[in-house]
Amino acid sequence: MPPTGRPYPRFIADAPQEKAPYGRFQDRLVREFAEACRALAAESGTDVDPESLVWFPERGWGGRVYVPVIGDSLQGEDTEGPAIEFFGHVSFVRPDEESEEPTDLRAAADFTDVTAEDNPEWNVDINDDVIGSWKADAGRGGDVTLIWGLPLVRGAVAATAELDEELLDQAAIEDGRFTLIAVDAVHGFGDDHYLEILLWDRRVTQLARESLYEPD
Repeated sequence: MPPTGRPYPRFIADAPQEKAPYGRFQDRLVREFAEACRALAAESGTDVDPESLVWFPERGWGGRVYVPVIGDSLQGEDTEGPAIEFFGHVSFVRPDEESEEPTDLRAAADFTDVTAEDNPEWNVDINDDVIGSWKADAGRGGDVTLIWGLPLVRGAVAATAELDEELLDQAAIEDGRFTLIAVDAVHGFGDDHYLEILLWDRRVTQLARESLYEPD
């Protein structure tokens, strides 16, 4: 094939190596994420409910494994205002031959009061976070972005990440959830380009298309 003017990195993430976290390791992840959410309590006005956490398929990139998560806030009888949803991820270094347990756990958390429950027109509920950068020549590049979501349409079995009509990542939908890693907010190749997330059914029919970019 000839050289391309759009040398975007494709399929840069490792596929999931483990199923959903469980047992003592899940407890560690819960503690790490709950602590990150607790740091937001003054701003959010509440705390995360550890029992509500939903974990998404892991993906690996840059020597780390990322496990995305969402969770509801603690809602008491006297709670006022919109419901808060926490979202984020816990990352770690996978064990090697010399270590039995994952190491260097790090959690990132944020919250929102814009939820799928209040937006019935949504086709997919998406969260994302920048976890690194991609640098091309002449100052060009983009953000390596972790994306995780819940399809809100029936029949979705796969999700893809597309940028400037190029397929950059794909993942099966497991237990109604998916995780992708791809380069977003790419600049220097003409117009700036932003990721779109697509859902597909078993017949490879497109069910939904959503952009990560929301104009002001």
